[in-house]
Amino acid sequence: MPLNLIMLGAPGAGKGTQADRFARDRGIPKISTGDILREAVQARSELGMRAKAIMDRGELVGDDVMIGIVKERLDRPDAADGFVLDGFPRTVAQAIALDGISQGRAPLIVVEIAVPESELVQRLGARLVCASCGANAGTPERAAAPTRCERCRGPLVQRSDDSEAVVRERLDVYKRKTRPLLDYYRARPTFRSINGALTPDGVAAELAAAVDAFEEGAAAGGSRR
Repeated sequence: MPLNLIMLGAPGAGKGTQADRFARDRGIPKISTGDILREAVQARSELGMRAKAIMDRGELVGDDVMIGIVKERLDRPDAADGFVLDGFPRTVAQAIALDGISQGRAPLIVVEIAVPESELVQRLGARLVCASCGANAGTPERAAAPTRCERCRGPLVQRSDDSEAVVRERLDVYKRKTRPLLDYYRARPTFRSINGALTPDGVAAELAAAVDAFEEGAAAGGSRR
């Protein structure tokens, strides 16, 4: 059965890292709206410049733009056997649109990575990204972060939206606009919440266990029909 996973969590919760790892382990594409938007910014397209101004203020890009990006991406052949969505949906309107886009597909498994706000601020303040390819590098546990990207050897810098003032604004935006997604999804049998304050390996293990539990339950239910 195709595996369609949505990763939810505040900025800095580790969604991108875990989505990369899970998608690689399961052999399905990771679809990150953040990566798509950063590519548009680097290309200096009209959409990219509009998106950059919004993201630099710690705000969210409009639903219409994000829904269009995701619909186009999910229609590609490599997503037919499943996908991991990182950074979408971020609003209830986007979630409703995704339900429509997903009609006829396998159920959406929704996993929230929960992390205390104080730790999120610390993590984001310590995070470095590659100025060339946008890859994340450096964690609060690494006192001496590298200066070059391991992927492309580009210079590592702090993201313009990772200053403390903008981080706190992003977390406020998340609370106002994105946390209602938990209310939207919580009653679904495919919703799980896991502890994002663990080590990366610990979070990965909890994520895999949550998805495996749903798949095993779905298989058992199918065998009873």
